[in-house]
Amino acid sequence: MKYLDEYRDEAAVRVVLGALARTVTRPWTIMEICGGQTHSIIRHGLDRLLPPQVELVHGPGCPVCVTPLELIDKAIAIASRPDVIFTSYGDMLRVPGSEKDLFRVRSEGGDVRIVYSPLDALAVARQNPTKTVVFFAIGFETTAPANAMAVWQARQQGLTNFAMLVSHVTVPPAITAILESPGNRVQAFLAAGHVCTVMGWTEYEPLAQRYHVPIVVTGFEPLDIAEGLLMVVRQLEEGRAEVENAYARSVQRRGNPAAQAMIQSVFEPCDRAWRGIGVIPMSGYRLRDEFALYDAERRFPDAGVIAVRESPLCISGLVLQGRRKPHECPAFGRECTPQTPLGATMVSSEGACAAYYRYGRVGAQELMIGRELNEHS
Repeated sequence: MKYLDEYRDEAAVRVVLGALARTVTRPWTIMEICGGQTHSIIRHGLDRLLPPQVELVHGPGCPVCVTPLELIDKAIAIASRPDVIFTSYGDMLRVPGSEKDLFRVRSEGGDVRIVYSPLDALAVARQNPTKTVVFFAIGFETTAPANAMAVWQARQQGLTNFAMLVSHVTVPPAITAILESPGNRVQAFLAAGHVCTVMGWTEYEPLAQRYHVPIVVTGFEPLDIAEGLLMVVRQLEEGRAEVENAYARSVQRRGNPAAQAMIQSVFEPCDRAWRGIGVIPMSGYRLRDEFALYDAERRFPDAGVIAVRESPLCISGLVLQGRRKPHECPAFGRECTPQTPLGATMVSSEGACAAYYRYGRVGAQELMIGRELNEHS
């Protein structure tokens, strides 16, 4: 593809990784935040091309994966109502709740539809005035502007039969939670380029200074990631802790002010539960009171008290915190597969477990290592 192949050039990637190998002198642990970066790393085998001193761990940057089980169950309860048309991206339909998923709701007669944008859900609302159309609004800051615009347009158009079940999360508080975790091993971060396209990187500068961790804004292709890793390792080796931009073709320091203004006009910060991690203070968005009409949780309060049950075999929470690798789970590739997922990290197209499974990280040696680690944990 024009303008993309150059960022997948194997020779160029090896040149950058060669420079990294000549730079590194001691062990370092680096976390890529975004699930899209995780898939690119595993798909192209970048982690296996790195020198042994550099370890990559996978962060909580998959919005499907961190959507709490309580909200999945709430979505299932709302979608089961005969007066609702429930809309969502495809990945969310396969995420297991305590007892079933949204695909099961659809098979049982619920009107559950896959859409490709919140504006598609608005169109469904216009076409079905006698039903309440609920859109499952998940994601990091990347998808927040479009979701905010959909709510804003619904009010402008007088669409009172449209609502959002909001599960937006934000990156900087998650980085803080990881760094303050007692078991933290992460010494530097690759920040997600698409999030920073919206928000810029000024929010990361206090984190780099306070915790003395390098943060490099990075893209998603192999050359992007290799260059981001080289910049991170150079900082670590030199004792620097700054925010640098390795994705200049897309990201500016202050991001997209128009998109930020749209987010702020519709959403406000709130505490948010992250699946497998817990509640992170002020780490999410919720609809402002003036948009309460479009808040599915307020519109359907009877769907709010649900007893949830996580699989006792699933360690996705530890994977999302970068404390375990997917193949270290005793259920990985056995009880838990993309066809029979126990957790969201195996369901989502950005989940670390799905990446390891899809790209063949299920060899007998790796499974044996995983079992041995669990026996001694």
